[in-house]
Amino acid sequence: MTVRVMLVSPAVDADLRQARFGDDAPLDGAGLRQARAAADGLPRSDRQVRAASRRCRETAEAMGLAAAEEVAALGDLGAGRWRGRSLAEVAEAEPAAVAAWLADPEAAPHGGESVAGLVGRVGEWLAGRADGRVLAVVEPAVVRAAVVHALGLPPRVFWRLDVPPLALTELTGGAGRWNLRCGRPLGTGAP
Repeated sequence: MTVRVMLVSPAVDADLRQARFGDDAPLDGAGLRQARAAADGLPRSDRQVRAASRRCRETAEAMGLAAAEEVAALGDLGAGRWRGRSLAEVAEAEPAAVAAWLADPEAAPHGGESVAGLVGRVGEWLAGRADGRVLAVVEPAVVRAAVVHALGLPPRVFWRLDVPPLALTELTGGAGRWNLRCGRPLGTGAP
């Protein structure tokens, strides 16, 4: 059987606007309006899930997915001691650590999770999907990790994948063979 995993990135909040390692900021008014407007573009699904972050929860709720199941395996890349700080602040304070983290998928100098660890965790979740259509509201890092895993890409390309807010990325397949439909803005329609 075939599974379709449809990943929706959350609306913008203050952390995303400021390139800040997530600290669970709420969606602002613009983010809420954009999420509500995007709801009409959501594809049909048999099951709805979401990450635990406030940004994902509030996006799901604004899109009419308040009953979406929270799934721990779909949590954001753990930023350890960098949580709540901007990338610029961390790069100024710890330039060698940031350079290592961006260059080496196994590195986690912040005491959090490595990119390779995130790809593995999300890959295990994908491998556990059976048939049906799963809609998931997840952080951009989780979308990147899913694409890297599903297509068998080297983890070093993780940072080269751009995931805009409220974009839909679809993975179809299963059993180690996935096809990708690259992210499209919700509400624009698609075949």
